[in-house]
Amino acid sequence: MSKQTAGNASTVVDWPVFILSGGFLLLFVATALVDLSLLSAVVNSAFGAATKLFGAYWQVLMLLTFIIALGVAISDSGRARLGNLSAPDISTFKWVAIIMCTLLAGGGVFWAAAEPMAHFISSPPLFGVESASPAAVYPALAQSYMHWGFLAWSVLGSLTAIVFMYLHYDIGLPLKPRILLYPVFGEVVLHGWLGALIDAACVVAVVSGTVGPIGFLGLQVSFGLSELFGISDSYTTQLTIILCLILIYTVSAVSGVTRGIQILSSFNIGLAILLMTFILLSGPTAFIFDSFIQSVGVLISEFIPMASYRADTGWVNGWTVFFWGWFIGYGPLMAMFIARISRGRTIRQLIITLSLIAPLVTYFWFTIVGGSGIAAELASPGTISVPYAESGMPAALLAITQQLPWGFLVSVLFLILTTIFVATTGDSMTYTVSMVMTGTDNPPTVLRVFWGIMMGVLAAILISIGSGGVTALQSFIVVTAVPVSLILMPTLWNAPKIAKIMASEQALQ
Repeated sequence: MSKQTAGNASTVVDWPVFILSGGFLLLFVATALVDLSLLSAVVNSAFGAATKLFGAYWQVLMLLTFIIALGVAISDSGRARLGNLSAPDISTFKWVAIIMCTLLAGGGVFWAAAEPMAHFISSPPLFGVESASPAAVYPALAQSYMHWGFLAWSVLGSLTAIVFMYLHYDIGLPLKPRILLYPVFGEVVLHGWLGALIDAACVVAVVSGTVGPIGFLGLQVSFGLSELFGISDSYTTQLTIILCLILIYTVSAVSGVTRGIQILSSFNIGLAILLMTFILLSGPTAFIFDSFIQSVGVLISEFIPMASYRADTGWVNGWTVFFWGWFIGYGPLMAMFIARISRGRTIRQLIITLSLIAPLVTYFWFTIVGGSGIAAELASPGTISVPYAESGMPAALLAITQQLPWGFLVSVLFLILTTIFVATTGDSMTYTVSMVMTGTDNPPTVLRVFWGIMMGVLAAILISIGSGGVTALQSFIVVTAVPVSLILMPTLWNAPKIAKIMASEQALQ
């Protein structure tokens, strides 16, 4: 089927997937409203079982995805062009901006401030160094790099995106998660209950992972506004923030990839570059550069031990496996979105950008934000760690920004940056969930509006009962990663095969 046929296929809503995914999410929220303690207990039990039984497998899956992707990129197959286009349909800057904003989301700001500090004041067991000492600086940053770097980026759009792009744009299959298993099951997976369950599991995972940040953004920005402006840190404030966020990302998703999503992402990258430059010039410049170079060295030298560490399963499950479950849960739908915006790129461009360049940019960002916090903590113990221990991630971020010149203005800009980061994830995932419901890369507007509003409303309902509801949903994405990880596994061997087929068809081999 040609690319025109694939792109303009019937836009009939897949009601079984819609009902399964939407119904489950509504049931989850209803249970939270009726008995949050019961729901939390069930989720925590399932979370424990998932990390215990699948944690080691997820670590291997993440590592193999990265290694195999690099192998495909440097092979002759890496020259194959994706998406049935002879040239990219989105400029490189806008393409990279959308990618960076979509994955980093709010985590790129709050986690960048908090995670290096968490590992600094309680050093990861692998390194065996004294916590909160100068020796703990580089391991703390390196551990943060591991969680937000090469492996995380690779699982979200390298091998999986190759499979999606070939099977949809070249072969003409519907753009749905189920086609990842088409090379295994054939036509059977395209129709009936099996395909519907696969799609619904992936939708539930990504909605869980997106509603969580939307809800936490309401809580965190409300805290920030209270600290900076004295505005009441109440549910009314939180709800207002979420309603504004819903409006921003829904309008962006409705306007499409080439307009709203692109404009929002480009603006946010510009703001992030501005803040990075300011902190570099006014903050601990030498410390940031030294820490970045040294910490990347630690990551590279300890890469395999860090990726495969299992000696302290309690620590691993609470940190590494939690992140791996989160990113795996996002994997299929994030790769679908990457496929949508990457038409005309070569396999090599896609993998090198996603698996190497984007992680290195992320490392530098984490060093600028988190490294500045560690430098302040070394100079005056308790400056960052005490607010972090008392009030969590938003307090850590504000404590760091308050150490800088024009701290008030910088703090406000960071809150804006975080809000738009979450909005760019909201709009891209709203768009992608709608793609799943139709199997096309240009889903109907009404569907985008529905999912955009639904995700925001779910977040608003959950935070109305306190942070516990959002925490339960965000933890639940790790449970949903169990079936999603099995869906991703065949890409380890199917993506290289498909890359070879594409290279052959394009007369590159």
